[in-house]
Amino acid sequence: MTAAAGRFTRRALLCITLVAIVHGVFFIWYQRPDWHTQWSDQDGYRRLAEVLATTGRFTRFPDAPQFVPEVLRTPLYPVFVATIYKVAGPGQLPVVLVQTVLFAATCLLVFAIARRMAPESIAIAAAAATALFSPLPYFGALVMTEVWTTFVFTAAMWIAVSALQSRRVALFAALGVMLGVTALSRPIFVLFPFALAAVGWLVIPVVSSRDDPGRRPPFGHWAVLVAAFAITMLPWFMYNYVNLGRFTISPAGGIGRALWEGQWQATWSGQLQNELTLIAEANEDRERLDSVIAGVAAREHLPPEPMLEYVHQWQDIRRIWTTPVDPQERVSARVRADAEYLRVGLANLQHDSIGHLLKRLARGMFILWAGEIPIRYSDINSVQPIVIRAIWGAQTLIALLAFVGLYALFRAGRSAEACVLGSCVLYLTAVLFPLFSEARHSLPVQPIVLILATFGVASLTGHSLAVESQVHERQHL
Repeated sequence: MTAAAGRFTRRALLCITLVAIVHGVFFIWYQRPDWHTQWSDQDGYRRLAEVLATTGRFTRFPDAPQFVPEVLRTPLYPVFVATIYKVAGPGQLPVVLVQTVLFAATCLLVFAIARRMAPESIAIAAAAATALFSPLPYFGALVMTEVWTTFVFTAAMWIAVSALQSRRVALFAALGVMLGVTALSRPIFVLFPFALAAVGWLVIPVVSSRDDPGRRPPFGHWAVLVAAFAITMLPWFMYNYVNLGRFTISPAGGIGRALWEGQWQATWSGQLQNELTLIAEANEDRERLDSVIAGVAAREHLPPEPMLEYVHQWQDIRRIWTTPVDPQERVSARVRADAEYLRVGLANLQHDSIGHLLKRLARGMFILWAGEIPIRYSDINSVQPIVIRAIWGAQTLIALLAFVGLYALFRAGRSAEACVLGSCVLYLTAVLFPLFSEARHSLPVQPIVLILATFGVASLTGHSLAVESQVHERQHL
């Protein structure tokens, strides 16, 4: 790299960092009215972080005579927020400012990943695309896991590409630890290390059979990755075993509720289903509830029977854990409720038509990869449909371009790297295929999607994804 090129790259990255920070600050201002009125998930994280910061205990009930374990949240994001509380005091603003810095750092990680597979100009473009991707700073202005998990997962993928190219066993161990941190921040990633190791051991040797076999990491390296991941996860599994008698990533945050909610997804529009849920929450009296639901069905010109079944199931299962008053009893009841969600969800699936299942899966996958709307939650219902469709269209285009970029990587002789990056998208799609999908579930993988989409644009516009030499790779270790 010439001195002039180096100066240009540094200036470009500085500009990208400033854009990301300004983008984040804008959403802090924009989201502030909703901080304490919307996104109720924030309350759980705030409470856990506050207790951690003041007592060092991972519980929502520090004053209970008997320790009450946490059964919904995994610990890493509450620890992150608690650390900020320790330094700056409890409050939303310090947390979201730090998350804005993490968003900017994620953009730089995107550059570092893309630079290992493409010219610097394309890597800069990928970082710029990430800085302009509004869903990330949108959630960065909330006390929720999205930006934190995106940062740690992107860092893990930077290590993954570095480990793949260098074949250094220490990097595979570091990758296992970082993927453990990711899983302890967002449990949906708990199986990803095994999927990645399977891809590395079984798929990469096949698709890169024409490459030098010495450049492919051996089986032992992938085993080190899994071992490091398991060691990282062990304290949390022991916490759950000691307190709840089971080895699990999240006792009551398992797949039961997600399967049940996923089974109903696409039965109605998201707005109508949300209305039904609010009605079920506000009307405990079953006769009153049925009357209100009948009115909604008549207004929408839809059959009332599915709506009644939905709200009855919602209330019946929710009562399992809302009825107990004692915190310890409520914890046990929440675990039982997730098992009941699973039982009812599976029973519902047996009665679903193939047409409904296909519609639900198609809707779920669209929402997952193209459905994020970075508009303040309290204002979203007043937004013109054409604006929402334009946002969906832009994200759909990004997803399609990512497939083009993945193909371009294969054609450029980067089949191993293409397998690693593609495994992120494939894994998340497969895991969430039968479950309830929200667009924010895909956010930790979106920087990888943006890298691939940038590669796709470069390929379509005639720019080459130059294959770097081994010497060049070693210079960037």
